[in-house]
Amino acid sequence: MKHLVMGTAGHVDHGKTALIKRLTGVDTDRLREEKERGITIELGFASLCLPDGRTLGVVDVPGHERFVRNMVAGAAGIDLVVLVVAADEGVMPQTREHLHICTLLGIQRGFVALTKIDMIDQEWLNLVREDVHAFLRGTFLEGAPVVPVSSLTGAGFPELLSTISKTADEVHEGIDPGIFRLPVDRVFTMKGFGTVVTGTLISGKVTIGEEVEISPVGIRCRVRGIQVHNRTVETAEAGQRTAINLQGIDREMIERGHVLTGPAALTAWDRLDCLYRHLGGSGRPLKHRTLVRFHAGTSETIARMILLDRDELEPRDECFVQVLLETPQALMAGDRFVVRSYSPVTTIGGGLIVDPLPAKHKRSSTGVLEEFRRLADGEDEEKTAVILDRAGLSGITENQLVVRTGIRSRMLRKCLEGMFSSKRAVFVDRDEMRVISHPVYEAFQAKLLQELQKYHDAYPLREGISREELRTTLERGEGVGQKVFAMSLRDLEKKGKIISEKEMVRLTGHHVRLKDEMEGLRKDLSQIYREAGLTPPTVREILERFSDREKEVENLIRVMIRDGILVRISEDLNFHEDALERLREDYRRMLVRDGQATPASFKELTGLSRKFIIPLMEYFDMTKLTMRAGDHRILRERPEK
Repeated sequence: MKHLVMGTAGHVDHGKTALIKRLTGVDTDRLREEKERGITIELGFASLCLPDGRTLGVVDVPGHERFVRNMVAGAAGIDLVVLVVAADEGVMPQTREHLHICTLLGIQRGFVALTKIDMIDQEWLNLVREDVHAFLRGTFLEGAPVVPVSSLTGAGFPELLSTISKTADEVHEGIDPGIFRLPVDRVFTMKGFGTVVTGTLISGKVTIGEEVEISPVGIRCRVRGIQVHNRTVETAEAGQRTAINLQGIDREMIERGHVLTGPAALTAWDRLDCLYRHLGGSGRPLKHRTLVRFHAGTSETIARMILLDRDELEPRDECFVQVLLETPQALMAGDRFVVRSYSPVTTIGGGLIVDPLPAKHKRSSTGVLEEFRRLADGEDEEKTAVILDRAGLSGITENQLVVRTGIRSRMLRKCLEGMFSSKRAVFVDRDEMRVISHPVYEAFQAKLLQELQKYHDAYPLREGISREELRTTLERGEGVGQKVFAMSLRDLEKKGKIISEKEMVRLTGHHVRLKDEMEGLRKDLSQIYREAGLTPPTVREILERFSDREKEVENLIRVMIRDGILVRISEDLNFHEDALERLREDYRRMLVRDGQATPASFKELTGLSRKFIIPLMEYFDMTKLTMRAGDHRILRERPEK
């Protein structure tokens, strides 16, 4: 079932509240000040039962110019508007401003109620009706019904109800991305219940007992109760005027402008990418970095308008802007906004949010402006591709994609499937439903190969680079995650471009090749270790001997250990393989003969000092020739008889 909200609009004292009272029986002026002054100051709410049984939520807005901010908050989320014009006064300043606001908020259906006809004659009524038709020309209400009524006598109200019903039939159901969002327009306390908030549920649904989050303050609480049209319900759905009783939260912790949403569903951000239209009636151009009042949903905050492709925007023109917000807001792509001048306060424009979580942009960038065009006018796949590119190697979850594209979840999944098939997107993490752009992924793989080549060029004597060192190098400024890195290594290995062995990574074609002078140095080192036998110099002593070539010697020792020419038995001791192999055979024969070995018998066998005896005996334990048995060693394998 389609749930709709009808809102009023129009100049002060044109009879909006009286019209709603005659229609619904509810006096939406609830404040003493409103009663005393005879004008609406705050938003008022009611429900209207149509002849066919449908129930509409009704929002009555203030008409006075001082309370336009309240009017904007009330207009957020309405589906059809009743533009109220008093027949005895005709079109007035707030009539025009309210119609502009409704246009900027994307409202597309409505009609005009021509009130107070009991105060004029037929001839004047005809003139006013013609005036109204002329005023509506070129607006979304051009050709809409103009219904004369009197809230005092009830004249015209049957026709008014019929018009409301027909207009409601024409309202197209909006795109619901599925994320629960209720912009708060009223907060109060009920004795015995606690804190209650009201608003128009603009997307998703909410059920009693669910945990919700108050954005942008990040406070979480539970839904204790829900009412729709003064009836208690288990679940409220998109399009319904909803009152929610919140459990465990004080009245002072929430206010108009906050948004109820699912836990971690939205991120409050202080900059927005937008398509902005400057109204013709604003009178003067909008300059770059102008300070304005920014209205979105039920919130108002001070903001600065960054024009990305010009220094001034003329009236009736539009351009792409980045809006810098004084207070972060939790919004979605596709949300509408209204801009009012800082001082004097009047509505000057508005538009569409195309990315609610952008980075800072460079002005006059051709690439950035092309991204804006695709986000504003592109198909689902184009919008998704832009946001994936912007997310970079960190990728983005499906929920975040919904927020940043405005595409409903079901359609987004279908879009992503097509992008996976055409290699425009890559699934990184199915648990998180995290996706990255395929071009971004390929660029990262190319950079990974480039870094490997740079490493091989810098260290030609090393077999490769450790995984962790490579990831750390690539992560600088990139924000690459462990899963993207690991997936890249697997894919490149499958393609035969790299070899990944244990913790070491190298290019497939990389082999350690020694230049002539390095080959000579290796022979010198090999000769030193061979002649030293079982009393080799320490690494430190070797480096001191070749103090002018320390780096080359360190690299050569690593290569010789990898190739098996040298054997490392401790941090500072390496032995030539020939010397160790001869000792291994002598040691085995002694163990076979004596059945065991101690440091003393090992010293008798080798003539070595304790500096070498302990590391060598531990080395033979580690290489599984021997094993400890108390304070002596025995052969790990029994000798054959």
